[in-house]
Amino acid sequence: MALIVQKFGGTSVGDIERIQNVAQRVAKTREAGHDVVVCVSAMSGETNQLVSLAEQISGGHAPLAREYDVLLSVGEQKTIALLAMAIEQLGHSARSFTGAQMGMRTNSDHTRARIEQVDTLVLKECLSEGTVCVIAGFQGVDPSGRITTLGRGGSDTSAVAVACALDADVCEIYTDVDGVYTADPRVVEDARKLSRISFEEMLELASLGAKVLQIRSVKFAMRYGLRLHVRSSFSSDEGTWVVPEEDVVEQLVVSGVTCNSNEAQIRLQNVPDQPGIAARVFTPLGDAGIVVDMIIQNYASDGSTDMTFTVPRGDYAKALSIAQEAGRELECETVEGDDGIAKVSIVGLGMKDHAGVATRMFKVLARESINIQMISTSEIKISVVIAQKYAELAVRALHAELIDVLDS
Repeated sequence: MALIVQKFGGTSVGDIERIQNVAQRVAKTREAGHDVVVCVSAMSGETNQLVSLAEQISGGHAPLAREYDVLLSVGEQKTIALLAMAIEQLGHSARSFTGAQMGMRTNSDHTRARIEQVDTLVLKECLSEGTVCVIAGFQGVDPSGRITTLGRGGSDTSAVAVACALDADVCEIYTDVDGVYTADPRVVEDARKLSRISFEEMLELASLGAKVLQIRSVKFAMRYGLRLHVRSSFSSDEGTWVVPEEDVVEQLVVSGVTCNSNEAQIRLQNVPDQPGIAARVFTPLGDAGIVVDMIIQNYASDGSTDMTFTVPRGDYAKALSIAQEAGRELECETVEGDDGIAKVSIVGLGMKDHAGVATRMFKVLARESINIQMISTSEIKISVVIAQKYAELAVRALHAELIDVLDS
């Protein structure tokens, strides 16, 4: 007998028929002799409706964060009750739990709370009675007893955190796709599903724009060595296993090509080349809660340098305004921005042991007449910033050239 945590996203529980489909899957797992904890998201579209209500009542102002969390948590509460009812209809005992009821303890950072502890006592008691635990993802409770939410994609994090706390054998992530692909199948027709991928590769892919798994969930799984199985809610086929590096049998030099078009870049020209200047530019951005991704500073030859960095496109206007203010204080020549960019990346464990991958990547882009504006690398990743209009062309060309290079 194994302990299995199953997570179902919004599309998997999008209507009553789909909730009943999920209940049947859970019932089959239970009938196979396994203990089951099910973590669910709000029904697809539910959270967006709640957000719209908050925006209407707030009259264009930011909603009060603590009440915003109370409102958004309603979606998952609806799903857990319906799913528990559906499982009971199939003859199995089931009990629903909100984040607070099942022991998901977080800090008080509303709308983007961090998990501090998972108290598993109630869940373990429920499981010992042979009951399926149906828990609300995305939500928790802070030290003062207030409802908190973990941010978009937080249900993945909830499921993996609970699985780690319970020392589960596996955490199954059910979605509307049947696994992790070498590229977005909507962009690359011959993208192929990976049978296994390492935690490190999945973490890079998630951070670079792949939407299959939430970044924090991969970090949790990697830290505790919890195997993840990404699979489809609408198929019984094997999905993709996310496992430690040593368990990856077929190791690709490049295992994935991703594209993130949700970025913008800002450039400060003729910044004084002096100690502390970078801090004066980036401190106010950090204070404003803006995450800076890639940073490039040119070689200084005349006492000044150019500095270019990227930020999420949603923060572009605010970041540009802050950078322009910093530029005036530093007497920069110009501060300019561009929100028409994309970051295209290749990821693969095999890149650690193969020379020339970057050269091949750059040659492919040159052949397609795609200019590279910025470059960033790590041991298993190479990212480039290019004009957004060339993003899909770049992904297809790189996939065709690099994805089938196997570690021999």
